[in-house]
Amino acid sequence: MDRYVTGSVIRRLRESKNMTQEGLAQKLHVSSKAVSKWETGQGLPDVSLLEPLAQALDISVIELFSGENIRNQNRAGNMLRERFYVCPVCGNVIQASGEAVISCCGITLPPLEAEDPDEEHLLRIEEVEDEYFVTVEHPMTKAHYLSFFAALSDQGAQLVKLYPEGSAEARFKRNRVKWLLTYCNHHGLFRVKV
Repeated sequence: MDRYVTGSVIRRLRESKNMTQEGLAQKLHVSSKAVSKWETGQGLPDVSLLEPLAQALDISVIELFSGENIRNQNRAGNMLRERFYVCPVCGNVIQASGEAVISCCGITLPPLEAEDPDEEHLLRIEEVEDEYFVTVEHPMTKAHYLSFFAALSDQGAQLVKLYPEGSAEARFKRNRVKWLLTYCNHHGLFRVKV
């Protein structure tokens, strides 16, 4: 891992919980002087304390490393809050229904930001009975390809994983679909309202 928890993050998270250095120290069974050293950059918490430290601050270890306290507020299932993540190492596609801290292959992944498609990523949508047949005229080589297609509705997401040297096409049930998306490994995520 290329990042380690910083003292400023510990202090900010501790203060957001209205906790004193002494209170945090008691939860971790360390001295308040140790917590003070962490927060002033004169020392670092031992790796064995990272999980208890995260628990004491009511966050995950990944959030502790990133310095961000992520709380998913997507209680109503708004399809516009759907997030997709793609691992640049293994190609894993992960979907979340709101804010999340997602990690794969030791990397914390940023959520993909959807854009309107350009000419090279224009989705061709054909209605065939009760389905959408989606295609894109796009290279599907080992170096440059579309990774997935997705269809979003108020009932959830349908995802079709694509592979290099395969075809850039997918079929989705039309029922209540509002958005169609595709992800290019070089240019990012593209979204079209149906």
